[in-house]
Parts: sequence; C-alpha cells; structure tokens
Amino acid sequence: MNRIQKIFQNRTEKVIPFFTAGYPEKEDTVNMVIAAEKSGAAMVELGMPFSDPVADGPVIQKSSQNAIENGVTINWILETVSDIRQQSEIPIALMGYINPILRYGLIKFMQTCSEVGVDGLIIPDLPPEEADEYLKSSKKYGISPILLVAPNTSGDRIHNISKMAGDLIYCVSILGITGNGGFDYEELKTYLNHVEKNSKCPFIVGFGIKTRQDVVAINKMAHGAVIGSAIIQEISKD
Repeated sequence: MNRIQKIFQNRTEKVIPFFTAGYPEKEDTVNMVIAAEKSGAAMVELGMPFSDPVADGPVIQKSSQNAIENGVTINWILETVSDIRQQSEIPIALMGYINPILRYGLIKFMQTCSEVGVDGLIIPDLPPEEADEYLKSSKKYGISPILLVAPNTSGDRIHNISKMAGDLIYCVSILGITGNGGFDYEELKTYLNHVEKNSKCPFIVGFGIKTRQDVVAINKMAHGAVIGSAIIQEISKD
C-alpha cells in the first residue's frame, strides 16, 4: 500500500498544495515540501515543467518556463523526490504531460518513480482510452494513476475512470485551465454529488481554488482540495 492509498482510507479534510518543481529556484523545492508538511498538508503535487502545458493557466505556465530556464529536468525532479524522502513521508504526486515521459521512457520512468518514493501521477493530456500501458505499469510499480474527470463527464464514464484509477481521481472543478475564474458553489455541489454517486474511489478537486472558504467548502463535498495557482502567485511575490 502506497502513501496515497493510506491517507485516503479515511475521509478527512485534506489540503493538497501544488508546487512547480524547481520554482522559483531549484534549491527551494525540498524546503517548500517540508514546510507544507509541517503546516498540515496531507499530500503534495509537484509539477513537472513542460514547454506546452495545455491544462495550465498563465501563472503556472510562467513558473514552468522559469523552472525550465533553471535547468529542471525529469532526472532532477526524481532526484529531488529522493532527497525529500530523506526527511519526509508525505504522499507525493507528480503532475506532468505525457511527451516528456515517453521521451524518458515510460517503464524506466515508472520504475524510477517507485524507487525514489513517488506515490502518484497526474497526466492531464493522456486520455484513459490511450492509457493501457501507463495503467499497467503504474499498478506494477505501486504508483497511483490519478485520472481526471470534469463537470461534463457522464456518470458511466466517471464510474469507468474511477475503476481504472483504483485509488484516487481528480475532479477538475471548471471547464478550463488552472487559475481560471472561480466556480459556482451550487453548480460544484451538483457536480461533486454526481461524482460521489458514480465513483468507485476517493476524489479530490482542483482548478480555481483560491481561498480558505473554497478549501473548507470543497472538503465537505470531496476527499481533498488542491491549491495551485494561488500558491504560485504567493511564491512569485517574494
């Protein structure tokens, strides 16, 4: 059982911060993850910078570009997770895009993720219909494949995606990119009730979450709240 599976055994309030690996500087990443854990984060998402991040808004896009300019690579990210594991057992999910992973080598990537202590993966541009090899290798190496659903995903599809994922799914709160405008609470409640009825596994919510009020409200309807762009914006002010 990996760390993600363990923390989602019980339904508790969970805050899940997102950091772009290597932003604002490479040496900041380990310290930010440790600080998040000490502040009560249940899990951390680490973004793997990519030149064409189709699901990300301008705030995370800019942080990704800066991280690439800082020399961040997949190898460096995996080494950094290994460094974090010397100090922390917080669940870590890597969020990135499929092209760099395929260039690295899918099986090699999965095996190394397992060796260094990665618990989950979020790949927003990989459709479930094209994910057979990814799903098989993630299960083989004990990595949770965190698949995405959206407000327009049908009940049957949510059911099937949650069975494929097995451990956890990620509910995109809005139709759009990260850091977009806020969501309507009543619409979100209807959507997450729909997910609750159809999902076979726990689910977290991300995109457009900015305030403590958002986090509290989402934790009443889901199994955790992901905060990304709002955190990157705060980091950028320093």
